[in-house]
Amino acid sequence: MADGGERLSVRMIESLASVPAAQWDACAGPDNPFLSHAFLDALEVSGSATARTGWLPQHLLLENAAGRVLGAVPLYLKSHSYGEYVFDHGWASAYERAGGRYYPKLQACVPFTPVTGPRLLLHPDAGPEAADLLIAALVGVAKRRKVSSLHVTFPTESEAARLGEAGFLQRIGRQFHWENEGYRTFDDFLDALNSRKRKQIRRERRDALAGGLEIETLTGSALETRHWDAFFRFYMSTSDRKWGSAYLTRAFFDLLGSRMADRVALIMARQGNRYVAGALNLVGTDTIYGRNWGCHGDFPFLHFEVCYYRAIDFAIARGLKRVEAGAQGQHKIQRGYLPSTTHSAHWIRDPGLARAIEEFLVRERHAVEHEMEALEDALSPFKCETAE
Repeated sequence: MADGGERLSVRMIESLASVPAAQWDACAGPDNPFLSHAFLDALEVSGSATARTGWLPQHLLLENAAGRVLGAVPLYLKSHSYGEYVFDHGWASAYERAGGRYYPKLQACVPFTPVTGPRLLLHPDAGPEAADLLIAALVGVAKRRKVSSLHVTFPTESEAARLGEAGFLQRIGRQFHWENEGYRTFDDFLDALNSRKRKQIRRERRDALAGGLEIETLTGSALETRHWDAFFRFYMSTSDRKWGSAYLTRAFFDLLGSRMADRVALIMARQGNRYVAGALNLVGTDTIYGRNWGCHGDFPFLHFEVCYYRAIDFAIARGLKRVEAGAQGQHKIQRGYLPSTTHSAHWIRDPGLARAIEEFLVRERHAVEHEMEALEDALSPFKCETAE
């Protein structure tokens, strides 16, 4: 391969530890904490994303003749479709009923993390063809491995379009994000809402703290082992109720605390000396990302306070542009989190399966776009021009 006259090559590694953190991070950039070497390597070292759990790392590195990394892709060979948040279980079931073999498949993503960000990680010095070289390398790996499919989930919109030009099928989804319109305080945000929603949120915030509950927002050196112990209990309890098994190990949270404490915002609710709930957030350059929540006990409105309103408080205090509160949950709209489009791109080896999926995606796109418009029109808490 050549890029601007420079000879480049692509190689695969089965562990993030195989590449120096500084070289990976120079391609990943500083904006998104989930793409950092520290985060992705913690998933592997902790046993959360490994061959044993169905996430065999197959990361791609684009290097020059001197071995300098100019591009990378976080890539996994998967034996299932869990922990992705872009659901293809129906595709797998239909293909296997027809006699095909859907697994293993390749997945370019951040495991267990429905957060939009680059998937074609490019060094600032990479030439204009580097992205296309990485896309070609991805397809080449898929063909050599004879996998059924290759999925690039939660890429940026521009990456999704570029992958579409390379023959990948395009899919959209929705999440709910809060945007900071220059608010100086939470009350500034409330002033942008209609009176009914403003009163509702104030009541929810007041009621959430009934019974003497107190909220702590912990980051950096304030994070201690006891906080991770308590949060892990909440995480495990929620995982058991929702999915039947947890994706992240206890060791992962220790590594997160030791490697990335300054990029963690752990919001914990305490009743007396006992922690009863918590929400894990990671902090990027301009965004706070809500990731995991758990609770022991029945505390009305506490979920909204800890996961949504305290994240807004944090974003306003830090001057961040947005809060991304994770996947699903149209109830977020009424609390100021409006629909936002997400993207994925899919390479399907079998032409028959590809045609069937493409037809499905056309119908799905129309449904998602219509639903997003309808939800915002019906549920948005913000003032209308004709209101008030």
